[in-house]
Amino acid sequence: MNDKVIKRLENLRSRLREKGLDCLLISQVDNRRYLSGFTGSAGALIISAQRTILATDFRYIEQSKIQAPQYEVIQIKGEIANWLPGLIAPLNINSLGFEADDIPYGAYALLADAISKGPSVRLMPTQGIVVELRARKDAYESKIIRQAVALADEAFSYLKGFLRPRLSETAVAWELEKFLREKGSESMPFDIIIASGPNAALPHHHPTDRLIQAGEPIVVDLGARIDNYASDLTRTFCLGTPDATYIKIYEIVLQAQQNAITNVKPGMTGSQVDALSRSIIEEAGYGNDFGHGLGHGIGGAVHEEPRLGPGSLTPIQIEMAFTIEPGIYLPGWGGVRIEDDIYLSADGPQVLSVSSRDLCVGLDKSIIRL
Repeated sequence: MNDKVIKRLENLRSRLREKGLDCLLISQVDNRRYLSGFTGSAGALIISAQRTILATDFRYIEQSKIQAPQYEVIQIKGEIANWLPGLIAPLNINSLGFEADDIPYGAYALLADAISKGPSVRLMPTQGIVVELRARKDAYESKIIRQAVALADEAFSYLKGFLRPRLSETAVAWELEKFLREKGSESMPFDIIIASGPNAALPHHHPTDRLIQAGEPIVVDLGARIDNYASDLTRTFCLGTPDATYIKIYEIVLQAQQNAITNVKPGMTGSQVDALSRSIIEEAGYGNDFGHGLGHGIGGAVHEEPRLGPGSLTPIQIEMAFTIEPGIYLPGWGGVRIEDDIYLSADGPQVLSVSSRDLCVGLDKSIIRL
């Protein structure tokens, strides 16, 4: 990990020079871990051209020395306005960037007041500097994400062995979470979604005691976390014989997903990738029933850059990992969503997940395909 951190710091310092910043304060937890390896819940990084400082409280001093050997570890106490001015005073800097989307206005106001009483330093709000670096995955990150995807695939294979009518959504969710944790996943990257029947019309449904029935859509959305990197996969099942609506909607969603996977290319915007799926769903007459974006980046956070959705101008680049997950949701009936994790290599898109996109699982566990 040390070599990765060194390379990431080099990339960050290059960005700081481009933006005319002498130093950057990093408080956002995922950014902090990405640039240091430190996993504690409290602390901040102060990175200038010459120094890398990790400021944290008593609880994490020894941990940070082990996890972040490239950093000077400094013990702090109290609010940021109490310790940051004294910490940056010896750095001889004129400008200090801070993560404007992470520091609340009240904390900023106190910090600005405290800094104004010392040597002249301009506080500069920044957004996306580290997030943009995180969007492209290095070889280590790609490897770990693939492991997280493989574990999620295992969970879907396990699911097919026990899924049956009259099981509750909560029972299925718990069985899957237990399997993932026992197989090596860290904490769940998000709450597992089990949405059956009419509940499948809710994209982020929370499992309930509703009993799964034969012949209805069952949306299952789960992920694993390995070394803090997340996967995110969705499959829609039907136990037994599906109705005509299910077959129709499933075919549209699958076609929409495959069109995006096949045709995504470097240089496209997130909006253009989204349109590859959305246009098919709209032409089928279900545009109003696909109410979320096509996908999102995966990595240290389960939702990060790039964003794939209407209006997204984020350029898609090689070495990005992201989901492609179109869906159609019909209130009162249910819904269908199919989600895979994609890595965009120099040779084109790679589908990392291998879980089959079977139309249904028969009550005798036979597979029903399109």
